[in-house]
Amino acid sequence: MSDPDAHLLIVDDDERIRGLLQKFLIRQGFMVTAARDAGHARRILLGLDFDMIVLDVMMPGEDGVSLTRAIREKSNTPILLLTAKSETEDRIAGLEAGADDYLAKPFEPKELLLRINAILRRMPEVSHKEAAPKLLTLGPIRYDIERGEMWRGEALVRLTATESQLMKIFAGQPGEALSRSKLVEDLGRDRGQSQERAVDVQITRLRRKIESDPKQPRYLQTVRGAGYMLAPD
Repeated sequence: MSDPDAHLLIVDDDERIRGLLQKFLIRQGFMVTAARDAGHARRILLGLDFDMIVLDVMMPGEDGVSLTRAIREKSNTPILLLTAKSETEDRIAGLEAGADDYLAKPFEPKELLLRINAILRRMPEVSHKEAAPKLLTLGPIRYDIERGEMWRGEALVRLTATESQLMKIFAGQPGEALSRSKLVEDLGRDRGQSQERAVDVQITRLRRKIESDPKQPRYLQTVRGAGYMLAPD
């Protein structure tokens, strides 16, 4: 079931595909805005906030990976990349830029819908209730388990939907090594080496936000032969 309040931004230079996606997603209950290229999307994003961005990679002018990187500098809005490229390295480039997931063209509309709903479900709900927080301390970082929020001093650390879900998974089992296949399963992804490699990329991005030296991680550790482990103070 789609979230009837979710507002999606579709960015694709192919007018036919853009129109088909917009009509299909509106029928599924979403509010949908469409942009014809990265420049058009940038202008729209100056005035509107979205629950998710569905973004084509191969566009004339600025491509989708570059736009993803620019969006990530200011926002944690979930991003799903659409790409005609099947090579793993191209997908990894998108994930490293900050995308939450990717879908290779051609695809079935139902698969797109499933991916969108899965990503939206991973986004933490914003809570305005005052409650005694349950915190994990990672050096200068504080992670509020109940709210799914990460803080460095008084500054909120922006997390993508996937990063937020990974922190929730690790925070539920601190001090326990979790395999890449287990993380793929808990993230709701299809099993496979490409998805396990994608988890590695997301771990690398998360370490940059947690660790003082991401190349020698203290808190999000690699456990040889077992996977990854969150080791709070």
